[in-house]
Amino acid sequence: MKKYGAVTALDGLDLDVPGGTVLGLLGPNGAGKTTAVSILTTLTQPDAGSATVAGVDVMSDPRQVRSRIGLSGQYAAVDEHLTATENLEMIGRLYGMPRREARRRGLELLEQFRLTEAADRPLKTFSGGMRRRIDLAGALVADPPVLFLDEPTTGLDPRSRGELWETIRDRVRGGTTVLLTTQYLEEADQLADEIVVIDHGRAIAKGTAEELKRRVGGEHLDVHVSGVDNVRKAESILAAVAIGPLRVHADDGEVSAPVSNGVEALSTVLRALEAEHILIKDIGLRRPTLDDVFMELTGHEASTGAAS
Repeated sequence: MKKYGAVTALDGLDLDVPGGTVLGLLGPNGAGKTTAVSILTTLTQPDAGSATVAGVDVMSDPRQVRSRIGLSGQYAAVDEHLTATENLEMIGRLYGMPRREARRRGLELLEQFRLTEAADRPLKTFSGGMRRRIDLAGALVADPPVLFLDEPTTGLDPRSRGELWETIRDRVRGGTTVLLTTQYLEEADQLADEIVVIDHGRAIAKGTAEELKRRVGGEHLDVHVSGVDNVRKAESILAAVAIGPLRVHADDGEVSAPVSNGVEALSTVLRALEAEHILIKDIGLRRPTLDDVFMELTGHEASTGAAS
């Protein structure tokens, strides 16, 4: 448990991550993801409860815990005035590595992350994607058995995100254990062996991506129309066939509803939209996603909320 004044950031969260797997901690801002990572990486002490990382008690032996973990946070923890090589060498030295070994390992990682050509440039000249890559490289300098990735791809373009995903997969194939926090549902779907969905500091669901999707069941009917007034009409029409909460993106003209009989619901909605003379830009049925799971479990989408 962890409280900040009257706010309970964590309330009875219980996590277990088998070695060589990825646990995805999924939730909106304010759910408690970053607080959980801060406790497990010895940056914050809990008010109650216990935790072990790589077999070491977090509270009684934090130094040993820190020697066995790597951490990549939401913001690149690098010195922008140092070069890429100097940053990685500095991190290696902080882990207690001899200077020569730290430099060798840094150059190795720069090659792995395709940053060799930028090795001698100060980080203030790096793009956001390059900074995220050097930050993840820093978390890997000491080749830790446990890696904490707190929203590691926030702000990255799709290509850079995909490249980081492949790097994470490579580490896991080599036996690294990963705890990944994310708001990107596709990211959890792609990387996590198991997912824990948290909201308001509590675990509200646990399972593989497929297991969680099966909890929602059925299909989802998506409708894309033009005009705010038509969105409201479409929302009313879909509400009549929905078996759960609607997702509405008025600015994009999109309304989505979980339905139990997809073909019948599609026919009903099409007739109703045509009767209202609503121009349909797109309509279709699809299987549920993790975003649908989150909406079903919490009543809101994973991108809403306050700070973690």
